[in-house]
Formats: sequence, C-alpha cells, structure tokens
Amino acid sequence: MGVDISDIVLRHERNLNYFKGKRLALDAFNMLYQFLASIRQYDGTPLKDFKGRITSHLSGLFYRTLNLLKNGIKPVYVFDGEHPKFKRREIEERKERKEEAMFMYEKAKDLELKELKTYAQATSKLTADMVEESKELLKSMGVPVVQAPSEGEAQAACMASKGVVYAAGSQDFDSLLFGSPVLVRNLSITGRRKLPRKEEYVVIYPEEVFLDENLKHMGIDRERLIMIGMLVGTDFNEGVKGIGPKKALQKVKSFSYAMFKQFIEQKDPSFKEMEVDDVFNFFMNPPCRDVQLKEEKMDEDKIFRLLVDEHDFSNERVKKAVNELKEIREKSKQKSLSEWFK
Repeated sequence: MGVDISDIVLRHERNLNYFKGKRLALDAFNMLYQFLASIRQYDGTPLKDFKGRITSHLSGLFYRTLNLLKNGIKPVYVFDGEHPKFKRREIEERKERKEEAMFMYEKAKDLELKELKTYAQATSKLTADMVEESKELLKSMGVPVVQAPSEGEAQAACMASKGVVYAAGSQDFDSLLFGSPVLVRNLSITGRRKLPRKEEYVVIYPEEVFLDENLKHMGIDRERLIMIGMLVGTDFNEGVKGIGPKKALQKVKSFSYAMFKQFIEQKDPSFKEMEVDDVFNFFMNPPCRDVQLKEEKMDEDKIFRLLVDEHDFSNERVKKAVNELKEIREKSKQKSLSEWFK
C-alpha cells in the first residue's frame, strides 16, 4: 500500500538516461508486485510456464533490469526481511482483499465481464519460492542483492542516506519518511502504459523526489512528515478518516509530538492495538545494516537453466538478452580500465 502523500509532494520528471552512472537501491518487493500485477494476458491471467507456475515476476525482473543496465543505471535490489509486529494487521487486511478479489475474479470469469483483468491484478501474490528464484536470477545476471533486516524500503533509504547509493527506488513515498535524501519512482513502469479501465495510453517517465526540497517547500521537518504519513495512513496504521495529505500538512504545523500522539490515538482505531511511539520511531530509526557493494559475476549457464530449462522462456529471446548483458559488462570493464589509467 505505502503512504499516499502524492498531492503535496514536488516531483521532477526525468528520462532514464538522466540516471546513467548512478547506483539505485530498488525496493525488490515493490517492483515484483508491479510485475505480477501488470504483466498478464488479455483475460488477466499471469504468464505461466508449461507446469502452470507463474513467471510474470521473472519476465519483468529480467527484461526491466536489462533495460536499466542498457541505460547505464546500476541497480541494487533490496529484499524485505522480517516485518515489524505492528505490520501484521496490514498483511492480514491485504490477504482479505486478495481473497475478495479472487472471488470477484471467478465471478467475472463466469459472466465474461470487462472487469476481469482488474480483479485478476488485485489477486497478485508473491510467494517465498518466487522471492528466492528472483534473487537467484539477479545474482546470475551479476546484479547485487541486499537482504534487509526488516523493510526493504527502510534499508534502501538507509543506504541512500549513507551515500552507498544515489537514491532509493520505489513507487511508494515511504522512502522519504525513512529518510532517503532522494527517491526515484516509476522505474518499473516507465514507458507507454494503458490507463486502467480506459482505452487510452500515456507515457510514464521516471520521477525524482528530493527530501530536503519537499521539507522546505512544506515548511516542516522530517518528524512532521512522518506525522503526516501516519495521519493519512501507512503500511503500519490505518490513518485518520477524513484527513488527506493537505489537511494533514495544515494540522502538523501546529502539533507538538505530544499533541499529535494524543490526537491520533483518539482518531485512528488501529492504535488501540499498538503504540504510536513504535510506529513513529520505526520511521525515524528504521532497522538497517551496513553493506559493502561489490561487483557480482555473471553466470550465463545459470540464467539459461532458470529461465529456459526450468520455466520455458524462449531460448532465442534469452540468448539475445544474455548477449546484451555480456556486451554491457564488457563495456563497463573497458571503461573502468580506461579510468584507472588516466
């Protein structure tokens, strides 16, 4: 879900080429769910191999990562670890929504409704096996993988704040609450996209969002940005009914933390089951670990075994992509050597 504060956030449209040479820490779960939801057949069914196993996430991950690399971007995929205890409610609610969507999908199938694909997209489920094979694919491509101790977005934000990467990459604005100096959005959906439930298409570009610029624009500090997020609703709490980002911004400007805590405890029903301090402090000081990124070796045979042999991908398409990968890595090595001897 993430926190929706898009109405009050300044964003800058970029081309992919703008991020050439930059290392980006990408929220892996966020991107995988995007692929599972968007890479589907006409009736909403996800891509599958001959054994009926879903492959939409692998297809999206493989070809989107290749596209990023071709544009000179250096991706690092950050995977979620153990969720904080106060996220369990949100996870349960997501499960209920998926079950409801599955029911509506089956009903729409029977009636041949146009809503079929919409309901199908809402049923997307990322399993442990999908996560492991995604990691395996990325490593075989030579792309770094980082395992977060808790939330992937928190780890990505921590890496960005320490200068290990240029920015955190995610669709959600949570990265700003976690303290990432720069957030990059739309990397998984850049390009020509069909509007939901319409026969219209738009071109989507990456967006760059700066934390300091937005704090200055709003006239607040990061603590109050977290308050705004909590008032609107996060992955950890429901939010206050009737309060959107603009109204939340007005309120927090006159709030001390004590006033905010008292207000949200009274208005947000989810805080009858947990502590406001726990959620607030999780955003302020999220669990993360220090990482040292190193160049990974590409394993061409492993790519073919996973995609072609195991999941029935087209041998010709994978071969072409692998050759492009090899060419990118060779150019990168040549560039590194030329810079070394300057």
